[in-house]
Amino acid sequence: MKTQVKIVYCTQCKWLLRATWMSQELLTTFSEEIDELTLVPSTGGIFEVYANNRRIWSRKDMNGFPEITALKQLVRDVIAPNKSLGHIDRK
Repeated sequence: MKTQVKIVYCTQCKWLLRATWMSQELLTTFSEEIDELTLVPSTGGIFEVYANNRRIWSRKDMNGFPEITALKQLVRDVIAPNKSLGHIDRK
């Protein structure tokens, strides 16, 4: 199965830099697991992240942006549940 991550971001809010930074972090962490990462420009204050077509983050629903560690855990749980994230997983 091809693994996909999609980040939908608001161009009116100028969130391209945030979306590209999060993309870079995810591609670095999941270099062997992610087959495709897509940035989708949108409007209306949207910032959503999908993993394998499952929405895992919505800025509106979750009242803000994800911390990168939380986002990596959410992506991992969908695309590579057995992958260790090292210090991120340690409490």
